[in-house]
Amino acid sequence: MSNKYIGQATRRVDGRAKVTGQAKYAAEFQTEDLAYGVVVSSTIAKGKITAIDTSEALALEGVIQVFTHNNVSGLAWFDKSYKDQDSPPGSPFRPLNGPEIKFSQQPIALVVAETFELARYAATLVKVDYETEGPVEVEIRDHLDKAFDPGKGKQGYKKPKNRGNFAKEFAKSDVRFETSYYHGAEHHNPMEMHASTVIYEADDHLTIYDKTQGVFNSQNYVTGIFGLSKKRVRIVSPFVGGAFGSGLRPQYQLFMATLAALELKRSVRVTLTRQQMFSFGHRPATLQKLSLGASQDGTLQALNHAAYSETSRFENYTETIVDWSGAMYKCDNVSYDYKLIAGDLYTPLDMRAPGAATGVYAIECAMDELAYKLRMDPVELRLKNYTEEDANQGKPYSSKELKACFQQGAEKFGWSKRTPEPRSMRDGKTLIGWGMATGMWDAMFVPSRAKAFLSADGKLTVSSGTSDIGTGTYTIMTQIAAETLGMPMEQVTFKLGDSSLPLAYLEGGSATAASVGNAVRITCENIREKLLKLLSRTSYAPLADRPQEDLEFADGKIRLKADPEICISYSDILKQAGENYLEDTSTALPNMLKQMDYARNTHSAVFVEVRVDEDFGTVRVSRMVSAIAGGKILNPKTARSQILGGMVWGISKALEEESQVDSNFGRFMNHNYAEYHIPVNADIPAEMEVIFVEENDDVVNPMGIKGLGEIGVVGVAPAIVNAIFHATGKRIHELPVTLDKIIMEDLVVE
Repeated sequence: MSNKYIGQATRRVDGRAKVTGQAKYAAEFQTEDLAYGVVVSSTIAKGKITAIDTSEALALEGVIQVFTHNNVSGLAWFDKSYKDQDSPPGSPFRPLNGPEIKFSQQPIALVVAETFELARYAATLVKVDYETEGPVEVEIRDHLDKAFDPGKGKQGYKKPKNRGNFAKEFAKSDVRFETSYYHGAEHHNPMEMHASTVIYEADDHLTIYDKTQGVFNSQNYVTGIFGLSKKRVRIVSPFVGGAFGSGLRPQYQLFMATLAALELKRSVRVTLTRQQMFSFGHRPATLQKLSLGASQDGTLQALNHAAYSETSRFENYTETIVDWSGAMYKCDNVSYDYKLIAGDLYTPLDMRAPGAATGVYAIECAMDELAYKLRMDPVELRLKNYTEEDANQGKPYSSKELKACFQQGAEKFGWSKRTPEPRSMRDGKTLIGWGMATGMWDAMFVPSRAKAFLSADGKLTVSSGTSDIGTGTYTIMTQIAAETLGMPMEQVTFKLGDSSLPLAYLEGGSATAASVGNAVRITCENIREKLLKLLSRTSYAPLADRPQEDLEFADGKIRLKADPEICISYSDILKQAGENYLEDTSTALPNMLKQMDYARNTHSAVFVEVRVDEDFGTVRVSRMVSAIAGGKILNPKTARSQILGGMVWGISKALEEESQVDSNFGRFMNHNYAEYHIPVNADIPAEMEVIFVEENDDVVNPMGIKGLGEIGVVGVAPAIVNAIFHATGKRIHELPVTLDKIIMEDLVVE
């Protein structure tokens, strides 16, 4: 059969639109009579507004209105605590709902003017008086005594159950150690800033171009707040310039722009500044404590994983931080502890591989420390405690090719040439270190819908209201549709990012490829069945009475397998049957009966080489190999890009990224690209290898897709930290690993 696209390294179908500027983002849609809004942010983190003077701003010609808590009232959500699809337990922050200040840079006013420049200037003229409260609490390590158990958290999260007797077996272990790991807050910092362009139409009908990872979440948010029917609100988001989780929850610019449009009865755009991008959501600062006990042969006897993580005063944000350690390794005596510490900051927000990027960092560094104490190879220790079962759930993995990841990754990297002693590999004054770590993430499948429309000209349009945040969703869905229906990709168009399209969940958690992909497959299979039925109504006798097993769908035709020259095009079938089109809308649902007996995850093995200047402590990652067991790979080209992006982010997490908060003012100080450090080209090694290990899994979903967005970053940071120890002999327990931490004299040298 021709038209084999699944598994092929296909170029992005939206690539040309992006590089030529034809792709439009939320702040680029234009309309007549468009007004511009600029948000005024609070300068304190805790207290209340005692007075707000907007007279100077309103006196400027061209300033239309200034919205504050003094002139905004009567909204539906002020009477109830509306929750979006990604909200944690608690009472979500509601802008302009009173004088109280709950975090620094809280939006306290919106200035709307005829031009953006005028609105921006007028915003500087808004005068605000505050009554501050203190002290401001933002550093979790200063307030461990205030930690509390969150119970059930975000989306039903519940801490895994302890098993065995940790205390007893830890005390009996031949080798044991306790240590802690910390990282501060990190911000998503996508290239495209959050923006909403609200096009106002008659009778309060709105078309909203929003930066979001879920158009239906934004739609529910707007209708819930403003008491509008869904028929009146359409959310459109065809392209997203990066999000990494920041677009899962609707952000406050959507509220501000919609509020202004409805009140003024005209179209309004609100775009946040780079500084304001630091005012909502971030990966939470987290302190983790690990205790490991093992026998002399490396068998884990006892494991305790505790975490203290940040949340806001008004919501309890939870992550699966401690879960991974007891799932990754075989150990009969495991205990967990997970507590939150509320601070005077906005609620944290899911950030690529939430929980795993944090928890796996700690357990994988701890396993490396254990390996050195046992004088074992780090890979050997992991194989010693390898498990085919997630003991947290008491279920076997639906598939787990992690051993192949170890083998293929180590071979490609040349791991066997490593000398185990720290500081034993060098190039002149440059210390060379090799490190490795394991990665793990969930393989999710959520209900999704897709529609297929085959027109009389033989063109296929498939659609779903999902998003493409840069992962290649447009491309892989086109590939699935084209192969399923046997059509050239050039004749297939995939549409997404529109709330008028079939329902899909948020694009997050690496679930989209599996969920929407299977919906696309099903709806295209149904079009095939409809074509076969129409075939019997045509005058094309050579195929009309043939059994289905003798036929194939290829090149936009139904043809005889034994003789492909005997064929009829889909277009001719429709014309002869007197139909202008065929359409189908279908839903993909997880097979819960099949899945309930298995744990479903992706796995990885990451190998890293670092070069550390012995005098100055500077670190350069010089080589990386990431071996991935991620189920069916739909497109090796876009898949590799996903993993490479994760590897780059892992370098960033390990060595550079840190949101520095002022403990007196509760304000993120480095809220810009100049001081929030992320990698540039010079920081990235030329040698970055990605290996996709073959893995077949018919439990996760019929297509065997697991998703790759998150697994690429998990495991990278600990591999780098472990390599730094191998190079220097210094254990660093706080991210990012900056040169000052490396040259400090009081670091433990093993």
